[in-house]
Amino acid sequence: MPTLESVASHHRVGLVITQPDRPRGRSDKPRPSPVKEAAAALGLPISQPRSRADVDEALREHGPFDVGLVVAYGRILSPVALSLPTHGVLNVHFSLLPRWRGAAPVARALMAGDSMTGVTIMKLDEGLDTGPVLTAQAVDILPDENAGELTSRLAVLGARLLSVSIGPYLGGDLVPVAQSEEGLTYAERIEPADRPLDIWSTVGEVANRVRALAPVPGATLDIDGYRHKILEVRPASSHTTPGTWEAKGGVPIFGLSDGGLEMVTLQPPGRNPQAGVDWVRGRHRDRGIVE
Repeated sequence: MPTLESVASHHRVGLVITQPDRPRGRSDKPRPSPVKEAAAALGLPISQPRSRADVDEALREHGPFDVGLVVAYGRILSPVALSLPTHGVLNVHFSLLPRWRGAAPVARALMAGDSMTGVTIMKLDEGLDTGPVLTAQAVDILPDENAGELTSRLAVLGARLLSVSIGPYLGGDLVPVAQSEEGLTYAERIEPADRPLDIWSTVGEVANRVRALAPVPGATLDIDGYRHKILEVRPASSHTTPGTWEAKGGVPIFGLSDGGLEMVTLQPPGRNPQAGVDWVRGRHRDRGIVE
């Protein structure tokens, strides 16, 4: 975990709080979060509270500390938790606030077709990403970048930005400034209803949604009566009837309202992700077509 490793290399970390172990993959056995694994490797104390009240208790038991740090924890802290550190709680948020306050800033930025995003270091208050800002850094979104790739880039940037901000903040040289309300947008969490692709959307809109949902949970598309996960696409020079697909030059082209979209990587139900060209070969074999 970039942030934990970076902060631990520059500052003393007294306690790491992360989510409880949960079943992952095909096994029903609980497995630790990546944060827990990283903290254990660094030899840091770990707590895994199951509720907001448990978080409060863990922080009280830890005793006085200068500042709390939150990165993608997935749970809103109570006013008690926010008040316990001497200098409050800092948060690494993957957007340029006030744009994309909320749970899914990376996915919503991609879905909206934004060309730029960034990382903001803010001081948490009781609102939803409404606290004052210490510093921020903008980055361009690369043309074919998906949510997983962009999140990884922002995580590295955020780790570095947070690490260099803590000292000046505690020393009084970096003073939080209230957010502007101009340009405010909300990044609602990704729901199942966000995943199906609309065949009457434009090529650009569908491509942005695929990028925003890749690699997980993945956009979905019904092809020949089966729901596929669509992981990578690109605009095609050829066109086909909206809602249907054709193999052109060995690659699958899906028709939308304003053009065709090449399905570069997709995942049929019950199978692993595969290149579009391999998927076409498999479909031809299933149909008894010899090329």
